[in-house]
Amino acid sequence: MNCPACHNAMVVLELAEVEIDHCMECGGIWLDAGELEMLFDDAEKARRCIQLFRVDSRSTEKPRPCPICDKKMEKVIVGTEQPPLLIDRCRKGDGLWFDSGELQDVLARGQLDPESRIRKILADMFGLANS
Repeated sequence: MNCPACHNAMVVLELAEVEIDHCMECGGIWLDAGELEMLFDDAEKARRCIQLFRVDSRSTEKPRPCPICDKKMEKVIVGTEQPPLLIDRCRKGDGLWFDSGELQDVLARGQLDPESRIRKILADMFGLANS
């Protein structure tokens, strides 16, 4: 699967039964449909996270192709904080694209990972410090 941002091949990393497609070049993360929910391991938290998303019909960012269906993804604003955080979502529901650091920003903005469970999983996957 190729990265929708820089078009390089992505690698699949697996931890805690979740497969994450990761671009080694730009640091982006692709989550297939249902993988965000698996990361949370809590349906209510996943639902609250997804409720933070709203389509940004005025975005001037160039749409990226979905790495699954190759159709243009929609830009989605996460939360209400400033500056706005935009991520990419497949219009057909194939998954979500997070540029480098955006998944961590989503979790922080929604205060959805107070025990740092997901941050620890990501740190283990990417060999980052848990600080």
